[in-house]
Amino acid sequence: MLKKGEIRMIHKWLREGMSKSSIARRLGISRETVRKYALKPEGYVPVISRKPNENLVDEHLPYIAAMLETAKTNKVEIPTTVIYDEIVKRGYLGSLRWLQQVMQKYELRRRVKEEEKLIRFETDAGYQMQVDWVEFPKDNLSAFVATMGYSRASYVEYVENEKIETLIACHLNAFNYFGGVVKEALYDNMRTVIIKRNAYGFGKHQLNPMFEDFAKHCGFKIRVCKPYRAKTKGKVERFNHYLRYSFHNSLSVRLAMKKYIVNIDNANAEVRKWLDDVANKRIHQTTLQTPFSLLVEERYHLLPLPKPYLGIHPTKAMNIIVAKNKDNQNMNEIFISNRDMQSYDIFIPTITTIAILPKVINYGGVLWNY
Repeated sequence: MLKKGEIRMIHKWLREGMSKSSIARRLGISRETVRKYALKPEGYVPVISRKPNENLVDEHLPYIAAMLETAKTNKVEIPTTVIYDEIVKRGYLGSLRWLQQVMQKYELRRRVKEEEKLIRFETDAGYQMQVDWVEFPKDNLSAFVATMGYSRASYVEYVENEKIETLIACHLNAFNYFGGVVKEALYDNMRTVIIKRNAYGFGKHQLNPMFEDFAKHCGFKIRVCKPYRAKTKGKVERFNHYLRYSFHNSLSVRLAMKKYIVNIDNANAEVRKWLDDVANKRIHQTTLQTPFSLLVEERYHLLPLPKPYLGIHPTKAMNIIVAKNKDNQNMNEIFISNRDMQSYDIFIPTITTIAILPKVINYGGVLWNY
């Protein structure tokens, strides 16, 4: 692959009338290579897209980390040659030099010296999933991002809105991708999840009724971060940065060079390949293992996939709000989620017999007359 300056010189010499053969001789490349880059736009920047290299050391990294941490605890020094001998006994077929390069790449000795724990999981397998939106206003798109707390496996889906129905659909797709449901999901203060903090007392938040019902349907608990404490969900925040700069920006450049724009179809097609071939197959700096390899272990701790979610039933929505506001004698509003109600037509005669205020109730976009 030629450098950016060499590509610029090819275009410059062609404008000056130099032949492709002369340019090829001057740069020491083939005439076919000159022709290839002559067809590229003048401001073309070479883009390198490689899958992560799997090397012989990767599978031994957790054992190496354990050796270094144990040596640190016992206040002894362990040379790389000893580590090499130990992993050879465990099946390592590479060279000592390659082992040294990989250990230097992940800065294992420096991290141990600074008393940084080499392998951190922080949450139990199958316990937590961190969720966030990443917005790309130039492309009129948002990305739903879910990162597993234990394995660091991530799921990404591009969408055109951040409505409650879209959020629920993305959750179902994420659960299918991971192979099960976590016990807890962590969010920031997105309006489709939490309506009002501490509405029913300290730590008792008013959640979106439809999303709360969806969480109960799937079997996971909703947890929200404290305001201005983004580090609480640091795993997904770090992946958001990785997604934006290692995938999305690269995709935008590659498509722009071909006179295309990023849209929901090409973004989702490309991000799925990137997740499967790159993001979830790389060695994670925190676990020193690939997210996919840990996800295999984590799947045994996940809850079963849920049945299809049909939405919150009108009478169920009423009961939720009535129960939470039983001390409020002046209640005059009831939330009913905004969804297609035709499937509930047969329940309307029963609902109309419920003894509540005989007035039009409007909260959430759906009108009911009693």
